[in-house]
Formats: sequence, structure tokens, C-alpha cells
Amino acid sequence: MLVTRKSPFSGSPHTREIPCEEYQMRQYLTGQGYIQDIFPNLSADDREFIKTGITPEEWDATFNTPPAAWSRTVNKSPTMDGE
Repeated sequence: MLVTRKSPFSGSPHTREIPCEEYQMRQYLTGQGYIQDIFPNLSADDREFIKTGITPEEWDATFNTPPAAWSRTVNKSPTMDGE
């Protein structure tokens, strides 16, 4: 499905081919669940684009790391013994 979103970084509209069904997009847009539950098959890049309109290229240029790598570092928590 072609999805168009306006980037909050550039203000430009971007269109990406997202491998999802119309019913999933309808569920998301009407607030029927969390994005990761509605689109379990999508990459972090695709979910970020649907949610914010930010492309992977804009993310990299702004934060210097892709969303998928960022989520892997955020989910790491230190243990009680400091390891």
C-alpha cells in the first residue's frame, strides 16, 4: 500500500510502499491498538514512517542512527550487578 506522510523535519510529503493491508491502516488511524500490534510484520523504519512521516534517510541525517538500532539500545537495561 502506498502511504504518504508529511515529514516534521523537512515539511515535505514522502510516499513509501508499505507492506500492509487497508484494514490495518484503518485500525491504526482510528486508534484501535498499538502500532507494533497492528503492524507486527513491519520494520521499525516502516512503523516510524507511518507514525511520524520521517523517512529512514531523514532519521539517519538527524540522529546518525536508524530507528531500529536506536530501539535495540533503548531496550538494553543494566543488571543490578552492573554487567
